[in-house]
Amino acid sequence: MSQTALELTTALNTDCGEGFGNWHVDDAEILSVVSDANIACGFHAGDPDTLARTCALAAEFGVGIGAHVGFHDLRGFGRRYIAVPRDTLTHDVIYQIGALDAFASAAGAVVSYVKPHGALYHSAARNEHHARAIVDAITSLNRPLSLLCQTDSLLAEYARESGIPVTAEGFMDRSYAADGTLVPRSQPGAVIDDPSAAAEQAVQMITTQTVTAADGSSIPMNVQSLCIHSDSPGAVNLARTVRSALEDAGVKIQSAIDHL
Repeated sequence: MSQTALELTTALNTDCGEGFGNWHVDDAEILSVVSDANIACGFHAGDPDTLARTCALAAEFGVGIGAHVGFHDLRGFGRRYIAVPRDTLTHDVIYQIGALDAFASAAGAVVSYVKPHGALYHSAARNEHHARAIVDAITSLNRPLSLLCQTDSLLAEYARESGIPVTAEGFMDRSYAADGTLVPRSQPGAVIDDPSAAAEQAVQMITTQTVTAADGSSIPMNVQSLCIHSDSPGAVNLARTVRSALEDAGVKIQSAIDHL
C-alpha cells in the first residue's frame, strides 16, 4: 500500500516470545501497544510453554502473528552467523514455522508472515543461499504467508520474484549508516534508547519516507512497518511514546497484513 498525504499508515512490530525455560519474559504490555508480534520459534529463543503463552497473548490483543525464524543458536541468541547449507536452512525454517503455527492454531489464531531474526536477518539480506532458503521454505508450504524484511535486500528481491508479498521494515530504535544499513551494535550510538529521539525518527520515516543517517545525510527509507525491540531497556515506554507521536502526526497504526 502506498503512502499518501491523505492516508498515512504503518505497522508496529515487536520481537517477542524470547524467553526460555526459567527465563520468563512478560510480553503483555508491549503487545497491548503494537500491531504485530514476531514470535520466536524455539531456535534462538522460545520453548513450548513460551510459544503457547505468547500466541495466546497475541490472540487476546488481536495482533498479527509472524514466525521469527533464526539460526539454531540458543546460546548465542541467534546473533552469530552459522554457515548452514541451503537445504538444511530451508528445513530449519519450515520446522520453526510449523511449530509456531501449531501453537497459534491452538490459540485460535494464524501465522500470517515470516521475519528472520538476528544474524539470519542480516545474512539473508546479502547471502544468496540463505535468502533463497527462506523463500524456498515459504513457497513450499503452499499457504498465504508474507515476508517482513529490509526492502532493498536479496531476500526481498527473491521473495517478490517468487510472488511472496513483502512488507518493508524499518527500525526507529537503531541508527542507520549512509548506505542504508544498520550501524553495528558494537559501535557507539547504534541503539537509540531515548524515546523522544526514537519517536522523532519513526515519524520522519513514515511521513517523509527518509531517515537521517549517522553522518547527518538524509537517505530514502521506504518502510511499511517499524520494529520495536522488546528486549531493549524501557521498550514498553518507548513503544507507547512512538505510537503516540505517530498518531499525533496523523499516522494510522494497523497490522502489516492489512498493508498487502
